[in-house]
This record gives sequence, structure tokens and C-alpha cells, in this order.
Amino acid sequence: MYKMCTLSRTMEYVAKRWTVLILVELWKDEDNEWKRFCEIREAMRDITPKVLSERLKELESEGLIEKRVDSSQFPIKSEYALTPAGLELVEFIQQIKYWALKWKIMDPVCMAQDCRCCKL
Repeated sequence: MYKMCTLSRTMEYVAKRWTVLILVELWKDEDNEWKRFCEIREAMRDITPKVLSERLKELESEGLIEKRVDSSQFPIKSEYALTPAGLELVEFIQQIKYWALKWKIMDPVCMAQDCRCCKL
């Protein structure tokens, strides 16, 4: 069986649709406050609840976000925040954005349409 190197595995993981946008959404409040599932979903209207749930589980299992559950309320309230590893990855994503701006790789239409990633 072929074993992927660390870089290939990481790039394949980060390249999954919605992963970067979820990280950026959790980062948007620079004080890294906790966000509820419904808040993330509302901010990312094109993602289905199923896919959001899957990506959040993946991000948690990779140690990029943490989840806390308040079962004292009904319905049960789940909240998410970036871990230090997640914050560091968002900083790396910002560097990629700066590189793209420097080399004029950014899509002007995307930037004009209030893109979440371009607003990092």
C-alpha cells in the first residue's frame, strides 16, 4: 500500500471543499470565540448541514478545532472554536492569500463579491 507523505496528506485534507471556509469562519472573530453549529451554517448558506457536520467532525479529529457540548439545554448546544493548531493553519492560509495578491492570482470578481476567503 502506498503511504502518502505528510505534505501530500495535509494538502489533500485542506483541499477538501468547505474545509478552509469553515476554518476562516471560526477565525473571523479574532478573539476566537465559540460558535454554534447554527451560526456557522447561517454564515455559510451553501453548505448542507450534513456536509458541515462531516467537516466539523474531521476538523475536530485532526485537532484543528475543538467542540464543547452543553447538554443542560434542549436542544443540546454544540459549539466550536479553533485550537492553536487551527489558528496556525489559518495564519498559513493568510500567507497563501498574500502570495496570491502579490502575484495577481486573485480573482477580481471574487474579491468584488465580498468573498469570505478574500476578506481574510
